Amino acid sequence: MTLQTLISQIGDLDAKAMDAATRRHDMLTKPQGSLGRLESLSIQLAGITGTATPQMQHKVVLTMAADHGVVAEGVSAFPQAVTAQMVLNFLHQGAAINVLAEHVGARVVVVDMGVASDIPAATWFSRQ
Repeated sequence: MTLQTLISQIGDLDAKAMDAATRRHDMLTKPQGSLGRLESLSIQLAGITGTATPQMQHKVVLTMAADHGVVAEGVSAFPQAVTAQMVLNFLHQGAAINVLAEHVGARVVVVDMGVASDIPAATWFSRQ
C-alpha cells in the first residue's frame, strides 16, 4: 500500500464522539479544561476512533535522546555523559517512564537522535 493510498483512507473526525468525550470530561471531578493539551488530545482521539472512551492497543512511549550542545552553552545542569546513562537506564527498565509504561501496558521505545556517547549495540536489543 502506498502512502498516498493510506492517506486517502483517512476520514473526517467523528464530531459526535468528540462532543460525547467533551461532555464526559466536563462531568469529571476537575475544573473544566484543566488537563490542557492532554484533554484536547483525548477528545481528538475520540474523533479518530469514533468513541468517547477510546481503548488504545499496542501502546508505545517513544523516548528520543540526543546531546545537542546545551551543556557547552551552560544551559544544562548535568554533564553530557548523563544522556547516555539515562538511555541505558531506559533500556534496562530502570527509569520512571518504564514503571509508568508498564502500569498502562505500553512498550518503551528509545531512539538515539544523536547521543554523543557510544551505546553498545547489544544493549539496544536486550529488551523487547
